[in-house]
Amino acid sequence: MSLLKFPSSRNQSSTASTRSVAKDKFQGGLISPGFHEESSCISRYTSYFYHKTSPHKPSNFLISKLRKYEKLHKLCGPNSKPNKETLERLHSPNNSSSTECKYVVWIAYSGLGNRILTIASAFLYALLTNRILLIEQKPDMVDLFCEPFPNTSWLLPMNFPFRKNFSSFDQEYENSHGNLLKKNVINSFSSKELKLSSLYLHLAHDYDDHDKLFFCDENQFLLREVPWLIMRTDNYFVPSLFLMQSFDQELIKLFPNKETVFHHLGRYLFHPSNQVWGLITRYYQAYLSKADEKIGLQIRVIDTVKSPFQSVMDQILACTKKENLLPEIEPEKTGFSSHENQKISKAVLITSLYSGYFEKIKNKYWTHPTVNGEVVGVYQPSNEEQQKFENNMHNMKAWAEINLLSMCDVLVTSGWSTLVMWLKV
Repeated sequence: MSLLKFPSSRNQSSTASTRSVAKDKFQGGLISPGFHEESSCISRYTSYFYHKTSPHKPSNFLISKLRKYEKLHKLCGPNSKPNKETLERLHSPNNSSSTECKYVVWIAYSGLGNRILTIASAFLYALLTNRILLIEQKPDMVDLFCEPFPNTSWLLPMNFPFRKNFSSFDQEYENSHGNLLKKNVINSFSSKELKLSSLYLHLAHDYDDHDKLFFCDENQFLLREVPWLIMRTDNYFVPSLFLMQSFDQELIKLFPNKETVFHHLGRYLFHPSNQVWGLITRYYQAYLSKADEKIGLQIRVIDTVKSPFQSVMDQILACTKKENLLPEIEPEKTGFSSHENQKISKAVLITSLYSGYFEKIKNKYWTHPTVNGEVVGVYQPSNEEQQKFENNMHNMKAWAEINLLSMCDVLVTSGWSTLVMWLKV
């Protein structure tokens, strides 16, 4: 298990705390003041009430870059005149006219955690290459996120020419960047001559050496000329961008501390819809808000055979004991505690597909008093028993739980979980 700790605000004065959160309404400048209707995305402007003030401030260069991107996205977004002109290139590949708008199309793939990480990766690539990010919204993504860019949309239109064929876009797809390189159909000098209107980028876990040439500078020169890049990935490929000479200097200016890339992009891009925000805030107020300390346990078990229940349970208890996160119990006593402190001292939020971990920990603190008299409340919003792909309500619950975990003071997480990146936001 992995431990994440966040600075506690319990010792801050209420005046200082109020002043700091009011100042952070726009996330240190990340959030654009260009949104006209705050009520359409309540979380964008109220989430600061539920989080500690971030110790990481976005660079002025990043803020400036985001404002320029928002203007470009509004100019080139879906159904704009430049967008329609660029779409014509897909119908007429030999059309040699230049276009001011170029795009990265993100294909929805894998589970919610992977999707969040890969959208952030694709957006950073779009930011670096002056492209517009458009994402495929499948039915299981409806009403998860607010639109992140003012007065436009990041959703790929349903009538996009290749959309019906996305399921066939894989490593073997004939018109992929990797396959065209492998067959020597294209090279770093041929893009203008070929007049490519679109190109598929296969950056998923099964990509081969030719697909990986996407991360070589000479191939970025080739890709620069292609109006439509269509990307499927389940990898957080941001670290690879830092290794490229064509991007590294700008990336250093955008993110002087490279470990904050997802911290900033996550807070900029991903805001729960009003429907999901209602799930989050109602649960928080009902179970977590009055506790002195909130402890999140995020338990992701990939293989129950290789990671049996008791083994995982032992790891959790060993971690919480080592870090002194949860109080010990008095196993010989089952009666009422003689201590005067009977308010909920610690609220433990457990997120897992399975209910067994919740039942075990809840029963521990329900049937026995703690040695120091602390009252521990244990809660689990849902237990689906298995990951349900292409299920909208399943993803809504997962997205709500991710955000609830981010509101905790301390987190114990599974090391292999893709949610760990978001929890660091």
